[in-house]
Formats: sequence, C-alpha cells, structure tokens
Amino acid sequence: QVQLVESGGGLVQAGGSLRLSCVASGSIFRFNHIHWYRQPPGKQRELVASITSDSTTNYADSVKGRFTISRDFAKNTHYLQMNSLKPEDTAVYYCNLGVFESIAAMLRGQLRDYWGQGTLVTVSS
Repeated sequence: QVQLVESGGGLVQAGGSLRLSCVASGSIFRFNHIHWYRQPPGKQRELVASITSDSTTNYADSVKGRFTISRDFAKNTHYLQMNSLKPEDTAVYYCNLGVFESIAAMLRGQLRDYWGQGTLVTVSS
C-alpha cells in the first residue's frame, strides 16, 4: 500500500504562485508515472501535468509555460509549481501516482494506481 499526502493549496491573487506537494510513503519499488489532475467547481477532472519514469514531462495547453512538475526522489515528494495563476486555475488539485510495489510486481506488469486526498486552490481576480 502507498499513501499520498498533498499540501500547498490555498487562496492566492491572480498572478501569484503556489507550490503543491505530494508526499508518498509505503511500498514503492519503482514509480511509473506521476500525474497532477484538477477538478474545477462543477466540472470534470482534467489532467494538468505528468512526469514519467524517464523524466518525460507533459502539460495541458492551458498551463504550459506556467506550471512545472518535478520530483525529489530523496524525499519521495512530488511538486507542482504554479506561477502566473489565473482565476480559471481554481480547482481541487489531486496527485496521482502509478507504482510497482515490488520487483515481482514489476515483472508481472502489476501497476498500482494511488490518489492523494486533494488540495483546494482558489485564485481570486
């Protein structure tokens, strides 16, 4: 089992910055991907940023050039740095981690998916 704990959300004015953190603990042999999703009020959840095990990153067009996804292996922590925030960035943000929990699981292709509890980001105009 893997636990993810998110933090860093809050209220910020348009143009401001926030850094979200996602701390992972538990049985992780190797991670496959890290995703950050968000769910604006009354809307569906959408993928915002991702990073794979080979460090390839991808971003939604709406956040390119403003958001940066990163990771600190030593701290088992993953980040989403959000700059130049806009009111339309208001949402609950979730981290999602895909991991292989053991070498046996990896050899079987048994990828497990975990979610953080979500953290609210509110951007005022």
